[in-house]
Amino acid sequence: MTRIDAKFADLKAAGKKAFVAYVMAGDPDEETSLEIVKALPAAGVDIIELGLPFTDPMADGPTIQLAGQRALDAGMTLKKTLNVARAFRETDDTTPLVLMGYYNPIYSHGVDQFLVDAKEAGIDGLIVVDLPPEEDDELCIPAQAAGLNFIRLATPTTDDVRLPKVLQNTSGFVYYVSITGITGAAEASGANVAPEVTRIKSQTDLPVIVGFGVKTPEKAQEIAAIADGTVVGSAIVNEIAQGKSVEQVAAFVKSLADGAHRA
Repeated sequence: MTRIDAKFADLKAAGKKAFVAYVMAGDPDEETSLEIVKALPAAGVDIIELGLPFTDPMADGPTIQLAGQRALDAGMTLKKTLNVARAFRETDDTTPLVLMGYYNPIYSHGVDQFLVDAKEAGIDGLIVVDLPPEEDDELCIPAQAAGLNFIRLATPTTDDVRLPKVLQNTSGFVYYVSITGITGAAEASGANVAPEVTRIKSQTDLPVIVGFGVKTPEKAQEIAAIADGTVVGSAIVNEIAQGKSVEQVAAFVKSLADGAHRA
């Protein structure tokens, strides 16, 4: 059982929905990024998604693209991203860490070495948005063999023919993308999300977490009530982009987490 599995078991026992927060590793710099990540659990975050900066983030909107560029400009790399995870684990051995990004940096690092390094750094799961199920032998299967969850994205365009393929080797949770398009582009609609979550749940026992288009405590509560939890990324990254202090960012995150936990 990974930390992700254990977290969802604990949340289910407590009758709570999950709040997942995304931040870009190295934004605005490595040291501040680590301080923000360390502050997230106390702000109510159940699972942390740690963004891996990349030069061509095709699924991300301007907010997260710019965060990745700031991180790269500050010298952030895959190895330094794993260092952030490693430093976080020195004081927190329970909060799940999910590395979210693209395959190129992992491929360049070498898959076998990456899996050893990620596991040693305390990473619990991977979301690699540009590796479809047809490429499971590249990373998904080896990652699961190494004890890491491989979390897949389902979208509004994932029809009933495609969905079983998407779910086939998914573990940890299913990430449902609430909108058609890039991160931060539009607001999630509970009316649109509800039937899709029901459809996915009819085909898997995994928790379904909904992200993209969740920006306020009220929306976090609405979406978490429909699913097993919700993810907020761009709204948090935008606070960091505005130069807010770690304390201010944490306070904003807490308002979102409180919303999700009210569901």
